[in-house]
Amino acid sequence: MAINDKAYSQQIKLEALRLGFSGCRIARISPIYKEREYFRRWLSLGYQGEMHYLENHFEKRFNPSFLVDGARSAIVVALNYYPKRMQNEDSPQIAYYAYGKDYHEIVKEKLKRLLLYIDESITPVSGRYFCDSAPVLERYWAQRSGLGWIGKNGLLLLPGKGSYFFLGILFVDIELAEDSPLRERCGTCNRCIEACPTRALRSPYVMDARKCLSYMTIEYHGALPEDFKSFAGNRVYGCDECQKVCPWNRFASPCNEPGFEPSDCFLSLDKKAMLAMTEEEFNLVFRHSAVKRTKYSGWRRNIKAL
Repeated sequence: MAINDKAYSQQIKLEALRLGFSGCRIARISPIYKEREYFRRWLSLGYQGEMHYLENHFEKRFNPSFLVDGARSAIVVALNYYPKRMQNEDSPQIAYYAYGKDYHEIVKEKLKRLLLYIDESITPVSGRYFCDSAPVLERYWAQRSGLGWIGKNGLLLLPGKGSYFFLGILFVDIELAEDSPLRERCGTCNRCIEACPTRALRSPYVMDARKCLSYMTIEYHGALPEDFKSFAGNRVYGCDECQKVCPWNRFASPCNEPGFEPSDCFLSLDKKAMLAMTEEEFNLVFRHSAVKRTKYSGWRRNIKAL
């Protein structure tokens, strides 16, 4: 179904902002070639580690029509998660993105409302929304849409805003006016590569996930290296180092999404409290948090290694 109407695209963007998204851009869906081969090579090198799910549904990642019949446009949104309040620096550190409620639930609920708005207020539409929940190349489509560019640490950077954002995608069967991609703006800066505690960033844009602290503390289920503390410092869940040193994140501003606000209970957790936490307490404190992904066994393993 062809629309290709700039007015409709503008309406969608305005509604996305009204719903609380920090940005919204649109890309026309077309074949993906270069990224397809890069991803195949990346997998062949084993950089995915134990994240075997990345090997599944290979073709779906590069053809949205397998997910949405007749997909014509990708509506890409970003939602700021940079916290207003932060943990005490002496406490075992949890990545900023996991401070509040699970982002999957919040982003997908907003996308659901955006899709309903398009269908009821603009034009009948068929589509599906995704947020890190299906074989979708969110960063690729975000770059294609001009929402930002992919930095040397592999994260999307929004101009004048930084990288502390969740991404969401709506694949729809209507042809909308598309936006133009942005040029890459990292220049000669390599701060993210130089700051990586484990040298997981092998080179610009190339991440060996097996060495990444986020992978080790969340996705990896085996025993941690004996020298874990020497490079992990006091990081117990995830790692923000490549973002903290990025010059573009000097523009980061606190988010306005209430769901991402850390609770007083969360901010009060120190190492002693974390070590003493029972499985029931863990499930209670993190019941709506992304931290639950590591499970209690992984949480205990991480805390004991510090």
